[in-house]
Amino acid sequence: MKPLHHSTQQAIHRASLRMRMLQGASIALIPISLFLITAGEDNPAWGPLWRLRPLIVVPIAGAMGGVLYYYLDHIRVLGGWKTVLATILSLIGYTIAIWLGSVLGLAGTYWD
Repeated sequence: MKPLHHSTQQAIHRASLRMRMLQGASIALIPISLFLITAGEDNPAWGPLWRLRPLIVVPIAGAMGGVLYYYLDHIRVLGGWKTVLATILSLIGYTIAIWLGSVLGLAGTYWD
């Protein structure tokens, strides 16, 4: 008896969505942590826990950049110039997500 279906297709996603989100959040957490450590004197009007907001918002934005990278895998696996285009779009989208997350996270403190 012969098998009914031979699957020769490779999986499009090499990593799961959860893994891409974790990678994006981890990459975003490093620069915002370094910035907050080296930020210097804080304003007493900001409150004692003002650093928590950017430490939460920026990694969430990085996770959304990881989601974008994950969904552009469908274009990336086509090869050639489409791979380059998907990679460039991923980097631009991730950069915009991190920038917006930094603005939202630091609004009212360092981003005035």
